[in-house]
Amino acid sequence: MIVCVAVVGHQNNPLYIQSFTEADDALKLHHIVHCSLDVIDERVNNPRKSGPMLNETFLGLLYPTENYKVYGYLTNTKVKFILVTTDLDVRDADVRNFFRRFHAAYVDAVSNPFHVPGKKITSRTFAERVSNIVKSFGFSSG
Repeated sequence: MIVCVAVVGHQNNPLYIQSFTEADDALKLHHIVHCSLDVIDERVNNPRKSGPMLNETFLGLLYPTENYKVYGYLTNTKVKFILVTTDLDVRDADVRNFFRRFHAAYVDAVSNPFHVPGKKITSRTFAERVSNIVKSFGFSSG
């Protein structure tokens, strides 16, 4: 189950963070998202040490914790997408599909002429699309 998704700007400023659990976990999930930024920076700045090629946008599993697995995705404009899940046996294909759909929703949201680049995403349509993508996670849908 997905417990948190986040969009972080190229200057590590949070653009969108949504948790799908009780309010008690929200602060802990924000901390996990913030900590994952260091892992993303390390992978981008030292590509030889950790697998994915520099042109690969899917960063894969960033790090596991006792209760969560954290996955990352980096766009061409250095915007980071972070996914936190409680599932310990997630298929890579499902995560890639999630990020592909999430990226499409993000592009639609920031393409809105009323959206100010670099500011938080406040679109209700984007929030609804993200919620639908999260609900369908793990099911084979394109």
